Amino acid sequence: METQFEKTVKALKELKIPVENVQINGFGEIVGWVKDEPKDKTDLNAVVAKYQKEYTDLEYSRKRLEEYNAIGLGEQLDMIYHDIDGWKAKIKSVKDKFPKP
Repeated sequence: METQFEKTVKALKELKIPVENVQINGFGEIVGWVKDEPKDKTDLNAVVAKYQKEYTDLEYSRKRLEEYNAIGLGEQLDMIYHDIDGWKAKIKSVKDKFPKP
């Protein structure tokens, strides 16, 4: 499981903010700038929190995709061709395993 610090670093990288420019405390909170403080004084903690919420909200989608990929495209196409109801049941089991929040 990722720590809050690791989540903050991941969010900064996704937001294309150089991690080395940001001072992060042990709780993963951004507490200041080391260098190159941006002219826009947007609360970076709020930006990172919003990113992390959106990332967490879509976790079900990433997990579903992993399961679908594990089934394999060729196998899925074969299932659709030979047994569409079986394919639907397989896909439904993945959706049930990882429901939308």
